[in-house]
Amino acid sequence: MAIRFSQPKPLHKLRYLTRTLNSASSSISAVSPLNFAEKPEPTIEKHDPFSSPLNIYDHEKLFSLISSAKLLRSVFNLNLAAVEPVVDLGKWVMNSRLMDIDITREAVTGLVRHTFYEHFCAGESSAEAERCVEKVNEAGLRGMLVYAVEHTDDENECDQNLRGFLQTVESAKTLAPSSVSFVVAKISAICPMSILKRVSDLLRWQQKDSSFRLPWKFNDFPIFSDHSPLYHTLERPEPLTQEEENELQVGYDRLLKLCRECEEGNVPLVLDAEDTVVQPAIDYLTYASAITYNKVDNIIVYNTIQAYLKDAKERMLLATEAAEKMGVPMGFKLVRGAYMSSESRVATSLGCESPIHNSIQETHACYNECASFMLDKIANGFGALVLATHNVDSGQMAAAKAMDLGIDKRSSRLEFAQLYGMSEALSFGLKNAGFKVSKYMPYGPIDMVMPYLLRRAEENKGFLAASNLDRQLMSKELKRRLSASIF
Repeated sequence: MAIRFSQPKPLHKLRYLTRTLNSASSSISAVSPLNFAEKPEPTIEKHDPFSSPLNIYDHEKLFSLISSAKLLRSVFNLNLAAVEPVVDLGKWVMNSRLMDIDITREAVTGLVRHTFYEHFCAGESSAEAERCVEKVNEAGLRGMLVYAVEHTDDENECDQNLRGFLQTVESAKTLAPSSVSFVVAKISAICPMSILKRVSDLLRWQQKDSSFRLPWKFNDFPIFSDHSPLYHTLERPEPLTQEEENELQVGYDRLLKLCRECEEGNVPLVLDAEDTVVQPAIDYLTYASAITYNKVDNIIVYNTIQAYLKDAKERMLLATEAAEKMGVPMGFKLVRGAYMSSESRVATSLGCESPIHNSIQETHACYNECASFMLDKIANGFGALVLATHNVDSGQMAAAKAMDLGIDKRSSRLEFAQLYGMSEALSFGLKNAGFKVSKYMPYGPIDMVMPYLLRRAEENKGFLAASNLDRQLMSKELKRRLSASIF
């Protein structure tokens, strides 16, 4: 029978458990990769260098290990992504019937391959991804290897995707241990979406009605708070059929096999967050596998918390408290979130309030408070954290707090991370300050990676986007090299 955990009242004690990281609202250099309507003024405000352990404005030092050719390509691609009409037109074409015409598809695919794909992706095969990781490592950064497949409802495709993830683990094992930090996977690629939706519905209904029994449910951590959105499930769902239970078990077995390979290869596994329609099932499977594989001296399974969700803080606290009671160290990757448009669209269609914070300032505050909470845990010897952020303020404040708490900068329990091709100034600033920094590096055939690329294009669209600081600093460094004749 499943173990149930009592849920404390909303987080009155979070204020005492965390040393808040909040500060004034972020400057443009810290804009999150989310397209909130509320955006700061288009100026880069430099932070007081005496109050931060990071130097992210010395472009000569930041990009000293990056070739001029690489900088030039990056500036071109990031500026191209900032032209909103170009991105909007590209998205329209890629989602239109024009892609059914061979000549159009070849032309568009070729253009994308030599711009956004080469900028944001590590290659088409595991071999290409390995070479890309080695190049990133030469610059002092590490790689999070991501076989970028997601969302399937076909069991054969689930098996095929698992083989791809297992190959990713093999690639990580062949590389120098210092060059690869994590393997990353999406559960929606190895467990059918229809099953994830059904399980999420059943879990939500159990949250509404504690007498609702789920005989197939394993011991787990809490996956909801009192404020979690439950509007996706409006009626009492039917129990899983025997066939559905079998499909759930097979999906879970695939996940356990991936965890086992990661444990044997000593490569931690990060399981990405997805839409809230299936996130309860993803959390459930992630925590169940963490209970099996996470050990005090070896945290294998990391869950992902999306701080743009209003219930993110509470869910992280509840899961962490339950994990501590069970003696299971839990690792988290903390992100802001990447499914804003679909989340708002679904909530609106059901006449419900969006699960996403009402402003970017609230999202920043939630992210910083979650980061502070986990840093305190790490300082006390429990848990692990991947701080995945493009926000300069969040990076600076988390680095300052980690130093203040005496957390070893090279600790295996703390990693900063940014997407490959984005936030290079922050990545190298953190690296130069002595912290471990990874780049999230997706790979796979261009057709498979297209959903990921569309999200990156949306994040970088417009001159107020997250890439603004990089564009400006890279341009300055190119001008410096040109004037010094050192190309």
